[in-house]
Amino acid sequence: MGDATSIKTTEAVRDRLRLLAKERGTTITQLLEDLAAGELTAAEKEQRAIEAARELGIEYTPAVQEAGRSAWEQIRSHQGGAAA
Repeated sequence: MGDATSIKTTEAVRDRLRLLAKERGTTITQLLEDLAAGELTAAEKEQRAIEAARELGIEYTPAVQEAGRSAWEQIRSHQGGAAA
């Protein structure tokens, strides 16, 4: 872990983070580290999509990209808007 810093947020968010951390037996700092490490950036998601298409023998064209995006939107809508 690097040098400590602070993040400004509302009391409600801080309290929720504290509760989530407590339920998981960890700290807010570790909870945030786990979240940051577990989420992909847009560029990382795009790179993984390109690699997956390559493995499937599919050319990653704008049409393929849009079809994938549309499919994920439909999946999320069936999950009640939850992130996929």
